[in-house]
Amino acid sequence: MKKKVTLFEIEKEEKEYFRKSLRKDFAIDLQGETLTDDHVEKYKDILKDTEILSIFVYSKITEKVLKALPALKYITTRSTGYDHIDLDACGKRDILVSNVPVYGENTVAEHTFALILSLSRNIHKAYFRTARDKFDLEGLQGFDLKDKTLGVIGAGHIGLHVIRMARGFGMEVLAYDVNKQPFLAEILGFRYVPLEQLLKNSDVISIHAPLIPETYHMINKENIQMIKKGALLINTARGELVDTEALLMALEDGIISGAGLDVLEGEALVLEEHRLFSPELPQDSLQQLVRNHILLHREDVVITPHIGFYSREAIYRIRRTTVKNIRAYARGTPRYLVGKKKGAKDLQPV
Repeated sequence: MKKKVTLFEIEKEEKEYFRKSLRKDFAIDLQGETLTDDHVEKYKDILKDTEILSIFVYSKITEKVLKALPALKYITTRSTGYDHIDLDACGKRDILVSNVPVYGENTVAEHTFALILSLSRNIHKAYFRTARDKFDLEGLQGFDLKDKTLGVIGAGHIGLHVIRMARGFGMEVLAYDVNKQPFLAEILGFRYVPLEQLLKNSDVISIHAPLIPETYHMINKENIQMIKKGALLINTARGELVDTEALLMALEDGIISGAGLDVLEGEALVLEEHRLFSPELPQDSLQQLVRNHILLHREDVVITPHIGFYSREAIYRIRRTTVKNIRAYARGTPRYLVGKKKGAKDLQPV
């Protein structure tokens, strides 16, 4: 009997790729919706015999969802981050979890600089002004990136690409990361510094850290006050790395002159508007939604809908790696494992 593979959050144009790649050796089911506590009952018949599950970042794999998956042995998320999966609950069930560790370092880095340039040269403001047939220059003066200091929080695969690009612009670079690579720092010409020093001395701050308990609200009401006055803040990683309330305060007080955000705290709620009418929706979620709408209407903020990864080439790499992950598990040699399962090889740190 073929192993059952169920894939959620599959876009129309992806369906043929996964069908061609998997249908010969697996029983597959493709779903366009997210898999969450709210939706799990709807899919219980599909899920009951699913051994392999593939999801993207908007699905939330909780204990409740796992209870609907009695046959589940393996989850592969089509993302690098895996904070949307309860790894402890998976570990208790001996469910393996894999990610796509490398697919778009250059892709996300390029988008990071798209956001930086949009703010540093007021491109977004100029576009909307000229669309209204206004061509005056008032309020559109930008600044050069050359000789400015970029602070990179999280100098991993993506962060290092951002650093390379920044050096090409003639920028000085400071980096904060718990895992230092002195040789690369020397080759690429950047310095590792404590987070406090980075915040105080950077003209542009770009976040590329994973979301784990230790990094939740790593930019918060206390340390946001340390940021060099007038700096730009860019976040293409995870919305929850930045306390939105602190960000709004810093923008209002002129501590930060602009923010470029490809991610928002609580962005799943923005996507699932039907949840606004749920009596179970916590008050703090509603407050977060209000803060996000305030950000959306500020001229000094550029927001994109989590598209930093969304290039033709990166999407192909994600699909290809996901298929390879599924086949590797089926062969008994699972790869790119994350989490804390006993005896698992090739584990990445949580």
